[in-house]
Amino acid sequence: MPKKPSKSPASKGPRTPATKPARVAAKRPKAAPKAVLKAVSKPASGLSQERIVRALEIIAAHLSAQGKPAVERESFKQADAFVWHPDGRLAAVPRVSRVELFLLKGVDRMRDILMENTERFAGGLPANNALLWGARGMGKSSLVKAAHASINAERRPADRLKLIEIHREDIESLPALMEQLRASFFRFIVFCDDLSFDGNDASYKSLKAVLEGGIEGRPENVILYATSNRRHLLAREMIENERSTAINPGEAVEEKVSLSDRFGLWLGFHRCSQDEYLAMVRGYCSHFGIKVDDEALEREALEWSTTRGSRSGRVAWQFVQELAGRLGVKLAAT
Repeated sequence: MPKKPSKSPASKGPRTPATKPARVAAKRPKAAPKAVLKAVSKPASGLSQERIVRALEIIAAHLSAQGKPAVERESFKQADAFVWHPDGRLAAVPRVSRVELFLLKGVDRMRDILMENTERFAGGLPANNALLWGARGMGKSSLVKAAHASINAERRPADRLKLIEIHREDIESLPALMEQLRASFFRFIVFCDDLSFDGNDASYKSLKAVLEGGIEGRPENVILYATSNRRHLLAREMIENERSTAINPGEAVEEKVSLSDRFGLWLGFHRCSQDEYLAMVRGYCSHFGIKVDDEALEREALEWSTTRGSRSGRVAWQFVQELAGRLGVKLAAT
């Protein structure tokens, strides 16, 4: 029988090695914050769907911010105050809602300490992060904004401090903000009003690393000021829950409380006395040109505070607004 022809390759020509596709070097985006990835990959028990969606939004914003160039020096000349958005934007605030420093009564000691700390920072000297905690309505956030304006009033435009507000719910994007500010010529106060943490919120761990402890550390040209009604920023039930469920209760509580320890300055604000409350009212009336008999003013101011069940700078300001509206006086400084 004739032999079957042996199989031969389709092409008799010499074999050519397959051409390997050229490797294109691609710059990988930086990873999203570790705390955010952990929250998504291993959600804690009771973690709501809204919390997961929020974490995913922060990851997207973080990755988006990596592709954007750092904020140029020229952009900070637009204003002295900005609001940070987690998508990487800094929105200029042309006019800050604030009161004059001399109108803040009953907080003289805290005012002097914060002003001294801020002046040192503005001059390029070492200064501490500050936590202003205590009674509501006693001028914590007003003092931060007033101190910023007071120091800038005596400085050249090129040497002005920049105030950047970051909202409590955007605190996990704080590392991205720090990265943008680190290379800037200006000096910045990053301000978070009403900072506190509840429930399964683990974003306080990101804040701890930014304040102190991370290998990069806080940028030399950035300082953090925060206000809170809580001295340790965490709800008491959070601390008590850790104490009751942890293997070592002491270590669990230490881990929670260590956040507030990273603020070098603790400035406590307490409820004001009746005399301090009346001094606030008189100071506002004098500043805005509201002319009322002192005896009648005192009687009405005390009645107002009694109906509110509280005496504070906020209550004094609300009474002055009521009084000015009733008398047809516009609240413009005279």
